[in-house]
Amino acid sequence: MSDDKVSNGARILLVEDSPVVSLNTEDALRDHGYFVVGPAYDMAAALDLSNREQIDAAIVDLNIRGEKCFQVLEILEKRDVPFILTSGYADWTMPEQWIERPRLQKPFEQEALLKKLEKMIRQKAG
Repeated sequence: MSDDKVSNGARILLVEDSPVVSLNTEDALRDHGYFVVGPAYDMAAALDLSNREQIDAAIVDLNIRGEKCFQVLEILEKRDVPFILTSGYADWTMPEQWIERPRLQKPFEQEALLKKLEKMIRQKAG
């Protein structure tokens, strides 16, 4: 699905507190040539990785262990790192600045995630 020109070596931050979702997503990303940064299972790790790691894009669960990931999104935005939001909850309440960002409702198809990710990386490179 993804071609190597898009995915090859791109560093993707994964912020996800569900071990099952995290493992499935990591496998899909690696299978398509991405390098997974993380995963961050809690807010402290998410903030640390989003601040200090070299990343090309991110996949961020909106709710990590009961906390909204707005601080992580602020860091990513300041660093000009595109991101996809995911959530297993019906509540997508968030600041207006992120309303139009790509998002996926869990459970999501890995193919849908990969298509959105590829599109984001192409747009940033473009």
